[in-house]
Amino acid sequence: MATASPPKASVDRKLTLKEVCDWLVEDGLVAREEADKIVQEAKYTRGGKHPLVTIVEAKARNVGTGQAANIEGLTQWLAVRTKVPYYHIDPLKIDLKAVTKVMSSDYAARRGILPVEVKGTDVTIATSEPFSSSWEAELSQMLRLNIKRVLANPIDIERYQGEFFNLAQSMKRAEVSGVQTSGLSNFEQLVELGKAGRTLDANDHHIVHLVDWLFQYAFDQRASDIHVEPRREAGVLRFRIDGVLQEVYQVPYSVLVAMTSRIKILGRMDVVEKRRPQDGRIKTRMPDGEEIELRLSTLPTAFGEKLVMRIFDPEVLKRDFKDLGFTKEEHETWQRMIKEPGGILLVTGPTGSGKTTTLYTTLKQLATSEVNVCTIEDPIEMVDPRVNQMQVHAEIDLTFAAGVRALMRQDPDIIMVGEIRDLETVDMAIQAALTGHLVLSTLHTNDAPNSISRLLDLGAPAYLISSTLIGIMAQRLLRTLCVHCKEKVPFQREEEHALWHSVCHPFKAPPPTEVYRPVGCLECRNTGYMGRIGIYEILPMTREIKKLISQETDMVALTQAAYKAGMRPLRVSGATKVAQGLTTFEEVLKAAPLA
Repeated sequence: MATASPPKASVDRKLTLKEVCDWLVEDGLVAREEADKIVQEAKYTRGGKHPLVTIVEAKARNVGTGQAANIEGLTQWLAVRTKVPYYHIDPLKIDLKAVTKVMSSDYAARRGILPVEVKGTDVTIATSEPFSSSWEAELSQMLRLNIKRVLANPIDIERYQGEFFNLAQSMKRAEVSGVQTSGLSNFEQLVELGKAGRTLDANDHHIVHLVDWLFQYAFDQRASDIHVEPRREAGVLRFRIDGVLQEVYQVPYSVLVAMTSRIKILGRMDVVEKRRPQDGRIKTRMPDGEEIELRLSTLPTAFGEKLVMRIFDPEVLKRDFKDLGFTKEEHETWQRMIKEPGGILLVTGPTGSGKTTTLYTTLKQLATSEVNVCTIEDPIEMVDPRVNQMQVHAEIDLTFAAGVRALMRQDPDIIMVGEIRDLETVDMAIQAALTGHLVLSTLHTNDAPNSISRLLDLGAPAYLISSTLIGIMAQRLLRTLCVHCKEKVPFQREEEHALWHSVCHPFKAPPPTEVYRPVGCLECRNTGYMGRIGIYEILPMTREIKKLISQETDMVALTQAAYKAGMRPLRVSGATKVAQGLTTFEEVLKAAPLA
């Protein structure tokens, strides 16, 4: 590719479509016929678009790869071509309060620029026009700051010109019109504020705008949870992306209170009550128009009311076992278990390990027109029209155990119990299994064999466990490597071989010759990881294992028997994902540390 900069025009000017297309042809990226066609067709369309946007919309194809041009790739190419530093705008890394003070939104829109970073006496300004720089001297004189000009994607600049300034403006106006309250120093003050109802109007249009932005932004960033957290002097908004929390924005305390109230109104919760935890639900839409549900939970803290929203992606109900990370062998074993006519199947793991997704994927397969599938959940996490779902209500004594008792009179074939927490629920699950029903449920244990110990600790008789239990599956979620930037490296470091040997040697899994490591790119927001996948440990209840279950079960002997029956530990399942180039050893050891 040619990297020589075209001669800079002496006058301040904008790029033309023809010159950009000519450069693409010169650099061997686009065929001459296609470039001419793009220029010709643009004459008959409405003008005003940036040349790069026109080229992307025309779906120009790279001569070498045959792939359609994308806006970010073209921007990087143009930055090299015109010798202007390239900049990717990552909204999660921008200090909105600082950058929006640099200039007005009108000035930014008029000049087609966007401030993206303020550091000491330097301010970084993004533009999509490498030869348009008259604003540089003008701005430097006004601000008395050093201007660093960078080239950014024209679509992002236009989008964030609106978002950044509108958001900052809404925040400022909401703060001015609201009660100027600092963080509360103790719980008593929190109670008093709750009684007085001293909050900014939750229906103020600035607050409505901020909440709408928060939801859309979370969907855009692939967040699974939104945390709205009060601090002593301000509020913090954080997103959980691929299992890791990341701070998004800091808001004034009064604005945070108003945003929390607005969200509580949407979730049909008691807005005035701030002294006790509450739960609620909101249905809204993603940017593409698809309906999505959020589960709300509030908690009174020392500095105010904290709100966490779990985002339920409707795509979860469309996933199959391959999408979840099951290997062929694990899938076959699980299929054999769920086809049993009656008995108990347990899925175990900590909170956030994907247990609910596994159960819903299983129920999706089992819920045919020939069977009656019923669930008792706390709360109902994903609504599926093929399943009869009931929610726990402790205040009216509708517990898991009471729910199973009620479901037994509903002529069920398959019952899903959200979680086994106590002896009463275990007893009802066992009774349902003994009467010929298939019962699926979850437990919180570290691995599959320890689930038996947990059931015994709850008080379930050993002989009933061995006669009703079909199998147990433990699981964890690992971050997967970004397919756009992961890098192949030889598997030869001494410590890696030692680790592989200690984890996999007893299971005769040969080490790979190559593995992948995270690098970081625009697609994965420079984390090196994108998305998550499950690792599984499946314990089938064979005759030999059932014989070992007693009130004083030897867990070491039972675990060894499970290995002989074909169970592979979580770490071995993770190691196979490393060998397949899906993740790293670091991720495996985070999820399933060595004992």
